[in-house]
Amino acid sequence: MEPYYYSQMNKVQQNAYHAMKTGLMSMAPLFMVPKLENRELGDIFFQLRLDCPEIFYASGFHYRFYPEANKVEMIPEYLFEKGKIKEHQKAMESRLSKLARPAVNLPEWEKELYIHDFICSSVRYDKLKKAYSHEIIGPLGQGVGVCEGIAKTVKALCDALGIWCMIAISEANPEKKIKYRHAWNIIRIGGKYYHLDATFDNTLGSRDAIRYDYFNLEDARFFRDHEPVIYRAPSCNEGGFSYYITKKLSFTKAEDVEKRAVQAIKKKKILTFHWRGGYLTREKLTELLELLERTGRDKGKYAQVHVNWPQAVLSVRFLDELPEKEVVMEEANEEEL
Repeated sequence: MEPYYYSQMNKVQQNAYHAMKTGLMSMAPLFMVPKLENRELGDIFFQLRLDCPEIFYASGFHYRFYPEANKVEMIPEYLFEKGKIKEHQKAMESRLSKLARPAVNLPEWEKELYIHDFICSSVRYDKLKKAYSHEIIGPLGQGVGVCEGIAKTVKALCDALGIWCMIAISEANPEKKIKYRHAWNIIRIGGKYYHLDATFDNTLGSRDAIRYDYFNLEDARFFRDHEPVIYRAPSCNEGGFSYYITKKLSFTKAEDVEKRAVQAIKKKKILTFHWRGGYLTREKLTELLELLERTGRDKGKYAQVHVNWPQAVLSVRFLDELPEKEVVMEEANEEEL
């Protein structure tokens, strides 16, 4: 499979990409690349590492150029010295191989689910934002990561399991208090493209209650709470393969919500569902909250509801005692890149 960002480049950019990849893979202290503008070289270096998450040890570069020359001398910055890089490479290859093994014979959708659930159950968000948390070495080696490292890990596992995957990047938006860029994945399942944001699901859920609010969404839903992409990405026009729709947890009628709520109380389980019976307006949300409260009360329970409003997802716990907060408005996000 041709790497996604490489496939979007012109011939000169592809030549620079190749030269960088060869130099970085051999861990060379310096190497020559075609002379391009600083911004262009920076973009190629960044996109190369999105295409190739296995180059986790290159963090930046400087370059030298001579006025008449058609090439520049690139001096990469490595996170570790050469011997340590080789040790980490061996450990990463072994970890990826071990993680991929149980999912090798699963259908595509279930492979994706397996990868998503690994991230949500085994990786925690790194609030300190260490350098390695931006690379696969954070989630795979330390069990911590930020969105860039998580998206790269999803891609590395998709590569290992033969699923087409790329990493999408959005810009910061200070006006909306979004201080940093954000990274997630676009995956091709059954020949269709979908957004998968394992980081956002990770921030919403817990190890014993994984969330799937951002599992296989189409553009229209996904960009309700994501900024536009910086680099061109495939359009995602299908939404029928999302987790909640696939698992029949996407409701259009209030009576279906009530029925599933009764089952959840009986089985002592959390009920998480997506509402698609029209827009989740304030009125509709109030109606659903009252229904859940009433259903709980009828069974001697108190409903505590977490609401992801942009994605119209409600997660309900039925408790024996009145919770401090009966309704929690959630915001799936993280501070990163």
